[in-house]
Order: sequence, then structure tokens, then C-alpha cells
Amino acid sequence: MPSLYEKIGGDKALNAAVDIFYSKVINDPSLAPFFDGISMDRQKKMQKAFLTVAFGGPNKYSGRGMRAAHERPVAIGLNESHFNKVAEHLQRTLLELSVPYELIQEAMTIAASTKNDVLNL
Repeated sequence: MPSLYEKIGGDKALNAAVDIFYSKVINDPSLAPFFDGISMDRQKKMQKAFLTVAFGGPNKYSGRGMRAAHERPVAIGLNESHFNKVAEHLQRTLLELSVPYELIQEAMTIAASTKNDVLNL
């Protein structure tokens, strides 16, 4: 059975999704401060590698764990409302890319499963 990564279009689709997603995130005044001083090229690369693995694609992720990667944002106030806003931007990105509903639901379930680690709960 194909993975979510394969079903949504693999590498090319994730490249497009990550670019659109971060455009939405950076233009959101409630989220932009968390990216001050962050290399967005590096951030996009790490996010794409993470999503590839999370969606069942080839594992080339060599970044820090979810908790460690979010220590700084949590320290400066990242909370559940921010997490939900990010999830909303992900969902809107997938809708914009015409990803089928059932695949969006699968992606959102995966995203929701990271909440405790992202928020260091």
C-alpha cells in the first residue's frame, strides 16, 4: 500500500507544500516572531525532511528531535493556540494544492500526534 508521501506526490509535492506553508506561517503576525533570526532555507529543508519521514517517505532526516527543536519557541511563548494556527496553515496549504480530503485528514492526524512533543508537554 502506498504511503501518504507517495499518495500526495512525493518529493515534488512536499517541496511545493513546504514553500506555500511557510509563506502562510511567516505572514501570520502571531507566528512570525518565532522565526526571527532563523534561516528559512534551513528551516524549509528540515521541515521537508521531517514531513517526508512523517508521511512514510525515505528517511533522510538528521535534525534534532521534536522536543529539542522546539525548546526555543516554547521558551518564548509557543503554546497550543500557536500549534493550532500552524496546523490550520498546513491544512489550508494542502487544500490549496488540491490534496484529496482523506489524505488531508491523514496528514492532520499525523500533525496532531506531534503536539505534546512540539509544545514540550
